[in-house]
Amino acid sequence: MKGTIINIQHYAVQDGPGIRTLVFFKGCPLKCAWCCNPESQSPGSQLRYISYRCKQCMECVSACTNSGVSSEEGHMSHSFELCNECNSKICIDKCNYDAVALTGKDISSEELLASIAADISFYRNSGGGVTFSGGEPFAQHEFLVEMLQKCKALDIHTAIETCGWASEKALRKAIPYTDLFLFDLKIADPDLHLEFTRKPVGPILANLELLSSEKADIIIRFPVIAGITDSTKNLEGIAAIMYSNNLKQINLMPFHSLGTDKYEEHGMKYTLDQIKEFDPGQITAIRDFFLKQDFICEIS
Repeated sequence: MKGTIINIQHYAVQDGPGIRTLVFFKGCPLKCAWCCNPESQSPGSQLRYISYRCKQCMECVSACTNSGVSSEEGHMSHSFELCNECNSKICIDKCNYDAVALTGKDISSEELLASIAADISFYRNSGGGVTFSGGEPFAQHEFLVEMLQKCKALDIHTAIETCGWASEKALRKAIPYTDLFLFDLKIADPDLHLEFTRKPVGPILANLELLSSEKADIIIRFPVIAGITDSTKNLEGIAAIMYSNNLKQINLMPFHSLGTDKYEEHGMKYTLDQIKEFDPGQITAIRDFFLKQDFICEIS
C-alpha cells in the first residue's frame, strides 16, 4: 500500500516520549486559520515556489506547456491552480536553483517502515518511537493502520497526532496498535470552532469520548492563539472536556508565525496577519490555570 507524505523527520524529541521519527501525512479535513503547515491541508501534491531562491533564469517559463508560469517586470508569477493540475511538472526538473519544488510524495509502506526502523536503536535506548503527524493521519486511515501494524510488529512505540476528525471505524482499527494519542483540542464553543477550523467540534468530542472509554493513553494538545483560544471561557471549556473524559495532561502549543511564508509559496492566503506571538509571561499564566485545575501541563 502507498500513502502520501510531506516529510520524515528523524531525531525529534517533542512529539511523544524519547527520540522519535515524525512522519507528516498529507491531507487534513480541518482548515485552521492559524495552521503552521498549510501545505499539509490538501491531500494531493502541490507546487511550491520559493521566490528567494529564484535567479530569473526563465528555464521554467520556456519549459512550461500549461501557461502556468510567466514573468512580469522581473517577477515570476504562477497560476497555482494550473500548476497543481499539470502532470508533467517539467518546470521542477528545469529549475537549477530548487526554487520550484513539489510538496508531497507517494511512498510505500515498506519504504516508510525501512526509514522508521533505521533508528530502532535510538528508540530502544531512549524510550522513543514513531509519531504519525500531518496534516491528519486519519485522512489516510488505511495507510495509517497498516503502518501502525508494521511498527508494532517490530515493537516500536507508536503515537498519532490527530485533530480528532475520523470515522469511528477507522479509530477503532487504530486503537489496538497505538500507544499514545496526541489529541488536539482547540475551541470548546461549537460556533467558534466551526468559524476558525471549518468543521464542527461535535464529532471530534465524540471521538475523544470513544478513546477515553477504550482506556487509550491520551495527551491533549492545545494551540494558544491570542484572541481566539486564550479566553477564560475557552480555557474553562477545555478543562471541562478534560474532566469529563478523565484526562490528566495537556500540552500548550503557543502560536508562532514560522509557517506563514509557506502560504505564499503554495499560492494560499494567510488571514491572521494581525495575530501576535505570546510573551513567556502570558503562556505561563495559561499553564498556571491548568496546573491549578490539577492537570499536568507542559509548554511545547
